[in-house]
This record gives sequence, C-alpha cells and structure tokens, in this order.
Amino acid sequence: MKTYEIAIYNEEVRKLVADGRRHRHLFDAWAETHYIEIKADSPQEARAKVARRYPAENGYVIEEVIAEKFDD
Repeated sequence: MKTYEIAIYNEEVRKLVADGRRHRHLFDAWAETHYIEIKADSPQEARAKVARRYPAENGYVIEEVIAEKFDD
C-alpha cells in the first residue's frame, strides 16, 4: 500500500469567505487547501476514500492526489 496526500478545500466556504461571510458549520480555514494523508492501493482508491468522507455535494473539491511513499 502507498500513502497518498490529498489536497482538498471546500468551495462553499471559499466563496463565502471571499464575500466576507461565514459558513454555518465549517471553519473559514476550509477556504484554504488542506492536505490529508490516506493509505490506498491506487490514486483512484485514495480519491474515492476521501470523497466518501468529504463529498462533493457538500462543497468539497479534491485538487490533487499525490503519492508520497511506498509502505511495507
């Protein structure tokens, strides 16, 4: 398995922060890119795992999937 780093942000929060407003449930920090590490067998599996936790219908946007290293 590899460890992948996922770059993700929330588009709804980003738009609200740009307008000087706040999201009802999420911190303003979600306007910026967050990096999440996840173990998976492929970039597609890593993306799918993160998408389940941070669904697009809730405004989350996966910018990039980066393979970090091989694990034993």
